[in-house]
Amino acid sequence: MKILLTNDDGIFAEGICALYEALYEEHEVYIVAPEAERSAVGHAITIHYPLRVNKVKRGRHFWGYAVSGTPADCVKLAIYELIGPVDLVISGINRGANVGINVIYSGTVSAATEAKMLGYPSFAVSVDGFEDIDFCFAANFMADVIQKIDEFQITKPFCLNINFPNVNPCCIKGIKVVRQSTAPLKEFFDRRIDLHGKVYYWQGAEEHTESSPDTDVIALKQGYITITPIMFDLTNYARLSSINKLAKLLDQII
Repeated sequence: MKILLTNDDGIFAEGICALYEALYEEHEVYIVAPEAERSAVGHAITIHYPLRVNKVKRGRHFWGYAVSGTPADCVKLAIYELIGPVDLVISGINRGANVGINVIYSGTVSAATEAKMLGYPSFAVSVDGFEDIDFCFAANFMADVIQKIDEFQITKPFCLNINFPNVNPCCIKGIKVVRQSTAPLKEFFDRRIDLHGKVYYWQGAEEHTESSPDTDVIALKQGYITITPIMFDLTNYARLSSINKLAKLLDQII
């Protein structure tokens, strides 16, 4: 299988390295990833500056293409210019979970949704931790998933967001297919003053307010691997009828 790997943690991140090591012997694997960390850039693309691409070596061997842009840029550039059509795109393995509202902000998830927009099946893969992360289990799990991909009873192209708890594999309770939480985050900004007396802000820690057990946030906290099918269609279909009525009223004003 021809596989494109990307991420938002940067081309030298441990997660993408672990994923490559788990896949390269059985598959034709290519890496096109940001030259530096591009976390929380969402689905941004670069239009006001040129995209720079550098071939990167790992040891004596070619490793991948480092791109000056965003994760979404990487996927576009890989498909249209650097690699060509692929069978699958995997974004990750990311440090830190991508669940709930954070899915909207995530560069990791946006790279996967970009792939689906272009017509390719994709996975966004993350581990719920920032320190002492063992990426090997998640990487080997994804290698097993890919071996069974033809057995999936799901229409292609699909986009699946997969999150792993950062625990010993023997402590993982199982796998849950769950919806994305839409509960708001508790957030704050730390107000500070620099040496010149000017005010600046750091966005502080965030906390999920979700309590429903059928969501990615709670299932992951409970120790399950979570799988959530996601899409890029933002249409609120439930509201179409009521908005049509509004449009007819507004039409009388014209």
